[in-house]
Amino acid sequence: MALTVNLGTPYEAIIENLIRKGYAGTQAEAIRHALAFYERYIEEEEVRLVNKGIEDAMARIESGQAKTSSLEEVRKRQARKRCP
Repeated sequence: MALTVNLGTPYEAIIENLIRKGYAGTQAEAIRHALAFYERYIEEEEVRLVNKGIEDAMARIESGQAKTSSLEEVRKRQARKRCP
């Protein structure tokens, strides 16, 4: 897929600097590296947010702010809902 993008002067300067330093051979290669890096960053951020949510939930449970139920209790409640 061919793509024409107008990035603007600041971003073009970054790309040229990456090429000059030898991190990329072409503009397309520099953009591919940037996109791959951004994808990894987003994935890591998603994992971080999930872990933070788990930590927050565990803290609420440990402090007694959140009620917990055993698997058996949940099954009994579900069975009562199914049978009138």
